[in-house]
Amino acid sequence: MELVSYSPGMSEIPLDAGRPTKQVIVIRRDLRMRRGKEIAQGAHAATAWLADRVIQGMMPNGSVVHLALSPAERAWLESSFRKVTVKVSSEEELLAVYRKALDAGLAVRLVTDRGLTEFGGVPTQTCLAVGPDYDDLVDPVTGDLELY
Repeated sequence: MELVSYSPGMSEIPLDAGRPTKQVIVIRRDLRMRRGKEIAQGAHAATAWLADRVIQGMMPNGSVVHLALSPAERAWLESSFRKVTVKVSSEEELLAVYRKALDAGLAVRLVTDRGLTEFGGVPTQTCLAVGPDYDDLVDPVTGDLELY
């Protein structure tokens, strides 16, 4: 993955600026999570990629002076933050999407809930996020999944 530096106030145009970008959140519906739980899990998935990047660039004093982003990630952050939520009906389907995204070279974050409020104390894989990346790279991985 090609990474570009990002600092607030940068004015150069990212590569492929007109190419649409999105992030896809994949939620397991077989778990019958409460609505708020689903939203929280999806939010964890949606922000995990950025949290990882921020932590990687964090100085010992907590400041971040450099954040490495791919051109697609930067374009997504500077535009619509477009998200699409889709559903799967089993852990097996969720993991198949996860493997497919990894095989395609996409950023993918799998969320495992600790089971403290639901799932009887059993850690449970609840959802994942693919991207953000260019639509034409994400669609082969998630395009056949049903909208939530």
